[in-house]
Amino acid sequence: MIPISFEFFPPKTDEQRAQLDKVAQKLKSIGPEYVSCTFGAGGSTLDYTPETIDRLHNQHGLDAAPHISCVGGTRAELGALLDRYRQMGCRRLVALRGDLPSGMGHAGEFRYASELVSFIRKEHDGYFHIEVGAYPETHPQAEHAMADLQAFKAKVDAGADGAITQYFYNADAYFRFVDDARKLGVAIPIVPGIMPISNFIQLRRFSEACGAEIPRWIGKRMQAYGDDVDAIREFAADFVAQLCQRLIDGGAPSLHFYTLNMSKPTLNVLTRLG
Repeated sequence: MIPISFEFFPPKTDEQRAQLDKVAQKLKSIGPEYVSCTFGAGGSTLDYTPETIDRLHNQHGLDAAPHISCVGGTRAELGALLDRYRQMGCRRLVALRGDLPSGMGHAGEFRYASELVSFIRKEHDGYFHIEVGAYPETHPQAEHAMADLQAFKAKVDAGADGAITQYFYNADAYFRFVDDARKLGVAIPIVPGIMPISNFIQLRRFSEACGAEIPRWIGKRMQAYGDDVDAIREFAADFVAQLCQRLIDGGAPSLHFYTLNMSKPTLNVLTRLG
């Protein structure tokens, strides 16, 4: 089996922390290469994310990689955060531009993820393994596909070690993106991001916001199952497992699962993959 990694989001309540502990314990049995923790918009998780990274690392013994975002952070604040993560023993980061939430005062000193990657390289060259984002179906704010590819290459040229894609349900989009990136001279691993399907209504809302396309036939099949929760769960796990197998067969270097702090949807897919 190829390497597997998982993404969590930082819990904010005792109930959410207990849920994360339970999920982390279950997914730990898979033996992930590492896990990551997102950075919420608006600076609200400046403490939640480091706390969660510390919890995943020390309580669960996982190699935990924090997301770091350009949004709302000054050069000094981001520098202090990098120092904090280094002191905590983190060796891997996920560097992202992030999205400016409504009502937020400023976007921060870095406008693009490539600038953030350059900053990390300058301040801690060679210490952190830096992952960046990639968009097989094109970033929703990109002018066009080639502009998006050039922005991706800029992050690689700035010093990214690897990339994790936005989730998608069309393997051909991933393969084409990788081929196009290779033609531009990008040699780093490009890891497909996998979103197991649990709540389809929520997934459709997520997808509209982030530009991930859900094939029409999947929506129609979900509608056909009506309120049959078991049938929906089985179909969703079968479909995503088949997607993963095709990606593995096509040479994907590893798989990164967006768990939404739930274990069952991801485990249902991994069980089918053996």
